Formats: sequence, structure tokens, C-alpha cells
Amino acid sequence: MAAIASLQIKTPTQSTPLPKTFKTHFRLQSISYKHNPTRNLTRKPTRISCGLIEPDGGRVVNLVVPEFERDLKKREAMDLPKIKVSRIDLEWIHVLSEGWASPLTGFMRESEFLQTLHFNSLRLGDGSVVNMSVPIVLDIDDAQKERISGSGSTSVALIDGSDNPVAILNNIEIYKHNKEERIARTWGTTAPGLPYAEEAITGAGDWLIGGDLEVIQPIKYHDGLDHYRLSPSELREEFEKRNADAVFAFQLRNPVHNGHALLMTDTRRRLLEMGYKNPVLLLHPLGGFTKADDVPLSWRMKQHQKVLEDGVLDPENTVVSIFPSPMHYAGPTEVQWHAKARINAGANFYIVGRDPAGMGHPVEKRDLYNADHGKKVLSMAPGLERLNILPFKVAAYDKTQQKMEFFDPSRAQDFLFISGTKMRTLAKNRENPPDGFMCPGGWEVLVEYYDSLAANEAGTVPEPIPA
Repeated sequence: MAAIASLQIKTPTQSTPLPKTFKTHFRLQSISYKHNPTRNLTRKPTRISCGLIEPDGGRVVNLVVPEFERDLKKREAMDLPKIKVSRIDLEWIHVLSEGWASPLTGFMRESEFLQTLHFNSLRLGDGSVVNMSVPIVLDIDDAQKERISGSGSTSVALIDGSDNPVAILNNIEIYKHNKEERIARTWGTTAPGLPYAEEAITGAGDWLIGGDLEVIQPIKYHDGLDHYRLSPSELREEFEKRNADAVFAFQLRNPVHNGHALLMTDTRRRLLEMGYKNPVLLLHPLGGFTKADDVPLSWRMKQHQKVLEDGVLDPENTVVSIFPSPMHYAGPTEVQWHAKARINAGANFYIVGRDPAGMGHPVEKRDLYNADHGKKVLSMAPGLERLNILPFKVAAYDKTQQKMEFFDPSRAQDFLFISGTKMRTLAKNRENPPDGFMCPGGWEVLVEYYDSLAANEAGTVPEPIPA
């Protein structure tokens, strides 16, 4: 975990157009698609431009109905065929409603689903291309399909576990859910044990239903963390308020150690050297579904706050917010989604480390993906040409300096690589890591979390987590 891989800079060049595909169901401005996998991946940007990057399609989609229409929409939903959504479905409704997946305006119809699976991108009506690498879909079973088809309705209501209406899906299209192909193309394997696949796909319905969403009110979780869940539009407003002329995003699903902080602070230094006046960091932990052995969001947010309080990162040029997407652990395929979503939030620089969005193979004793493929794919992915990715060396613990530093192969014996497994073992055993690996306040939070797990296993009730 303490090893952070090198990154690449990329700039756009001309390409051959993709084959023509089905027309998509949104009507927005276009962005140009240029790509040449043979270009010099380490070439630096030649021009510094101010202002936030334009979102995919030209504007950030907002699918939440105006407040004065909400009672009307609730009544309308009561008369429609109903689909009860899962927690992960609700997270995707959240993602769609705020425009993280702009220019999508709802759950994917078949044309978008196929383009996503086969091309990792969507072609707009005018022929331009935006990136989209993971399917955002809603499944239904045979009985639901028959009930909806028999009703003759072109709309359905989406309700939560308490039967409250969450959204209306309009102009619906129902199509076959080929689960094996979806898993194979998203993860590159159909091996059992893929966390998201087992949670949301394997036991899902055999049909998918797409359409245009009207979300009745903003999605809230009432977990003490909603104030961290800034939408892309809210983040853009915050960056403009801070007069940011560059935004660099760091996606993570783990506690922040000083190797991460080194990358983030050094990124800002390099952006200043490139001519930017006020680069702002978007520290953007993933807040949706994660696998069982990941540190829960509430604890991670508490740890991130300590990192700011201890001065490891500067609050004046750091925005901490929660990214609401579920986690797939789909490696190079998923990291494109993570990058694309941050463009919509205003980020024009993206930090990517070793094996982004990766995991161990669920059956064999090896990594599921090549650790370098994520950053290489990002440098070539259709629709991500506007996103800059900065090069970095590997960061590890320097025993001579007693802090995290960029790895120097000429004195490899001076460096210690502390894996995520090693870090978790130390925290579980209430042992301290080497001085300089993580700020003391942040480490205390991690130890407190593993103490709470031990208390649960022992049948005692841990202290509640402060919001």
C-alpha cells in the first residue's frame, strides 16, 4: 500500500474515427475525440489555460426534479408499476442524478449498454465520443418484466426498501441481461468471488430496464456524512470560489498514509512550476459499495479529517468530498470511469497509482490485473484526452530519513515497502508503524477501527463513531 506507482502525462493527437454505433438517448453538446496510441506519453502540456474543464457533453446533468414538482411526482409514482431498488441501485441513482455520468440521463438502454461493454465509450448523436467504461444499469426479473409489459405503461416508479418513491424512469426499454458476458467484459474473467459481481449481478434478474430518470428528491443517507457528498456542480462552485486554475483529483478507498500525501503535495508543487497559480486538490474517497475487508467509509472519513488536522495536507488548498459510486474492483476498465467522473466535477489532472481499482485474483494467488495497465489504459482511453495525468516515481518508506520518499533504486536497501496487509496487521495488533509512515492522529483512528472489530467479535459493543 505504501508503494505508489509512476504516472503518465498525455496530450491529444488525431485518430481514426470509431465505427458507427447506435444513437444514444441524450441531447447535449459534443466533445472531440482524438487518440493515437503511438504518441509520446511523457510529453508535457505546452499551454497553461485557466478556468475549469468542460464536463462531458458540455454541461453537468441534473436529474433531480425542482422542489415545487416533488409532491406531484410522488403522486404520479404511486400510480405506476413499481420496482424496488437495492442499496447499490440507489447509489447509481445518486450518481446519475447529480451528473457524475454526464451526459447520461438515466439507466442505460441497450445501445448504451453495448457500447459501454464493447467500446468503453458512448457516441453522441453528432458522432463525437465520451468515455463510459462501466455499465450503469437496472435489472428486473421475469415477473417484473411481465407486470410492466402487461401494464402498457412507458414509465415505472423506483421505490426504496421502505416503499418510498425515489424516482420515475420514463420512456423505458427492456432488454436481455447477459450476465456472463457483462462480467467477462467488465472484469476480464468470470471467476467466482468478484465482490461487485456477486453482490449485484450473479443473482440479479435476467432483464435490464433503461430509460430517463426523474429523481424525486436529492439522495441522502442520513449517516452524518451527507455534508461531504458534494455534487459535481457543487464542487465546481467550490473550486470557482477558491479561484482554482487547476484541479487535481485523488481517488482512494483506503486510509491516507504519508506516501499518498507525498504524491498529492508534490503534484501541487509541480503544477505551480508549470505556471498554475492556485492548484486545488480534490481528495475524493469512494463512498459507495466496497468489499467486506475494506475500511468502512465512516472510519475513512474520520481518518482523512485527522490528516488535515495534523497538517499533512493543507486545508486551504484541499477539498474533501465523497464520490458516491459503488466500487467494481475492475482495474483498468473501472479506472476510466473514476477519471471520467472527475472531469465532470471539474478536475483536469488525475493522480493514478499502482494497480488502480485492482484486487487480488479471487481464486489464484496473484493480482487480477497487471499493475501498470491502469495508467497505460488511461493514456489511450477514448474520451479522456482532455485529462492530464502527471508522472511520478514510486514512493516508499525511507529508513534513513524516517519518512515516505520517492524510491531511489541506487540505494534500494534503505527503503521499506509497507503493504496494505502489513499495515492492517500492525493496526490490528495495536503496533505502531515506522515514524513518518502515517500521521499519529490518522493511525489512532485506524487502530480504533480494528479495536471495534475485535470488540464486535468478542460480543461487546464498541463506542459509536463520531460523525
